[in-house]
Amino acid sequence: MSGFSHLSAAGDTMIRQTHNAPGSVSSIFETFLEQDIDAVLGLFGVDENLLPAVELAQERTGKKLIIIDEPIINVDDSPVARLEAKKKIDECAKRGATFCLPLHSCIEQLVNKNTMTINRLPDYLYMIREAGMIPGLSAHMPEVIQYADLNEYDVETYIQIYNCMGFLMQVEIESVAKIIQNAKKPVITIKPLAAGRTSPFVGLNFVFNTIREQDMVAIGCFDSNEAAEDIEFTRAAIERRPPNITNRNSPLETSVIKGAI
Repeated sequence: MSGFSHLSAAGDTMIRQTHNAPGSVSSIFETFLEQDIDAVLGLFGVDENLLPAVELAQERTGKKLIIIDEPIINVDDSPVARLEAKKKIDECAKRGATFCLPLHSCIEQLVNKNTMTINRLPDYLYMIREAGMIPGLSAHMPEVIQYADLNEYDVETYIQIYNCMGFLMQVEIESVAKIIQNAKKPVITIKPLAAGRTSPFVGLNFVFNTIREQDMVAIGCFDSNEAAEDIEFTRAAIERRPPNITNRNSPLETSVIKGAI
């Protein structure tokens, strides 16, 4: 909904043209809230429609959304950069974020594979705690989870790309699955449908059957209809039953497509 299709510039434009005001985004949040799915993950400092959409959805439903914010912070090793980072983190708190997970592109600049450390990470985690939020780490690089656990950094959750196609994953699917299974903290898995490269039935059944009970799945939706379908696919995967979903449109719905004679 923020315009990152991961497919093409035309795809990005289609998203931005559809979601160019809080109202269209709010309808997606309302669909989730109606089913008591009450957390939203995003770049609230980048997409100016997200926070107004959250507020509108909360007003319309009378339910609260838990904000998981991903700020883009300056991680340069200088006093000026630290002040800039602190300002961005404080802005997350002012937006009402419960969780603050600096974006992967920032954190991964600090990773030292030789020493298996994330240099100066405790400085930023302290800033997050000081601002009254729960710290976590956004990780496209799987080592982030391993090194954070190894060094017992003050984090409570991780974000990790995880899907059945290996899309944007830096190592094999099996390796990332093991990292998630062995993580000391809950993992928020993202891009379960590989940015539209696999169907909800396949993608959601894969992730929900290979993560732990304490882990989560964050999914992007184009509109409220997709949100409703994804919720049903998810509940069916968790309950290990067939999803109650209308068949896709076809010019000739044979018995094979319908699944029954």
